[in-house]
Amino acid sequence: MSRYTGPTWKVSRRLGFSLSETGKELRKRPYPPGQHGQGRRKLTNYGRQLQEKQKLRFLYGVSERQFRKTFDVAVRMPGITGENFMILLECRLDNLVYRLGFARSRAGARQLVTHGHITVNGKKVDIPSYRVQVGDEISLKERSRNLKVVEEALEVRPNVPEYLSFDEQTRTGTLIRLPRRDELNPDIHEAEVVEFYSR
Repeated sequence: MSRYTGPTWKVSRRLGFSLSETGKELRKRPYPPGQHGQGRRKLTNYGRQLQEKQKLRFLYGVSERQFRKTFDVAVRMPGITGENFMILLECRLDNLVYRLGFARSRAGARQLVTHGHITVNGKKVDIPSYRVQVGDEISLKERSRNLKVVEEALEVRPNVPEYLSFDEQTRTGTLIRLPRRDELNPDIHEAEVVEFYSR
């Protein structure tokens, strides 16, 4: 299954979860789309696990294949599998470009990366799934620093998370440590995702 490119607000309403992490999608119509949207049925255990998996996958905009490969890496790591999994997803290059405020959405951040506007430790990286390591510096290429989309995104940028540092002058961000679970989305129940893949 390839990466989803359709309307994200519709998916947010279907899952009952804000993919933009702002809650905008659910304020006006907090029920699933379609004429039967308001008659929500009770989910089975499998349905609940699948929903949590889809929430996490759509949040980070990852294809099913990449998602499963990342989960397999998390399983082999020491520690709690669900937390490791979320930390691995959070440390993707496209996600950190979004967190630093270079783009207004993860899709926009992915486009910046694939179009070659982003460097990691001074070298161009055009792979959105690139795993950023602690101490790596993320920056815009010299010729990309005054892009209109970047300027607009930085104007409305939310607060940079504590596990990242950002230099306004050079427009360079650094992953200073791995994120903690309590700094990631509290509406995700990662244990359900682990159960889904452990069936």
